[in-house]
Amino acid sequence: MAPIIQIKNVHKRFGSVHALRGVSLDVERGEVVVIIGPSGSGKSTLLRCINRLEEFNEGSIVVDGIPLDTAENINAVRTEVGMVFQQFNLFPHLSVMDNITLAQRIIRKRDKAEADEIAIQLLNKVGIPEKAKALPGQLSGGQQQRVAIARALAMNPKIMLFDEPTSALDPEMIQEVLDVMMNLAQEGMTMVVVSHEMGFARAAANRAILMDSGQIVEEAPPNVLFTNPTQERTKEFLSRVL
Repeated sequence: MAPIIQIKNVHKRFGSVHALRGVSLDVERGEVVVIIGPSGSGKSTLLRCINRLEEFNEGSIVVDGIPLDTAENINAVRTEVGMVFQQFNLFPHLSVMDNITLAQRIIRKRDKAEADEIAIQLLNKVGIPEKAKALPGQLSGGQQQRVAIARALAMNPKIMLFDEPTSALDPEMIQEVLDVMMNLAQEGMTMVVVSHEMGFARAAANRAILMDSGQIVEEAPPNVLFTNPTQERTKEFLSRVL
């Protein structure tokens, strides 16, 4: 079968800044890919291009056989791709349940009973069923991020994208979010994760990728990339973060 994500020679410019410089990457079904690299290397920009939150200037991206080339196709891809951001982006005036059921009812056209049942199942999955009626402001950062993951999963995505999902969290809350992500990986969810959490990359990733200056510098299984990198830039970066 064809890779579920096919990225070919993608360029992205923000004015005079060449953020992505001919990036090509395939992601297989069920694969977990973790992208690492310094700030400003293009990691998050690449992730946002996969569901066309960022419009790229050149190249092509095909997701599950659908090219990101028309508004209709972009909307079709977005219904199959869940995304979790650094900030939780929950609606502050809605309860946890309503945050998880809103898009289900509008986009998936589920009735209230079905949407509620799915929300409860997912709150159990992420370990906070007792927070169903709480408002986001009553939750810790780690709990809010777990609600954000549950909300994305409620749409039955084929792919999950994570953009530094633990970077806004206090240290003691990071592991509870990583545990949820680890379970998803073990269940076979296709995941592309931008993260500085090297322990998660070692434990969960099939492949680790180092990006720098808008390009892929090196990619390999994490046990290879972290212990025996071939590129000097990779060695330099890892010497600072490991």
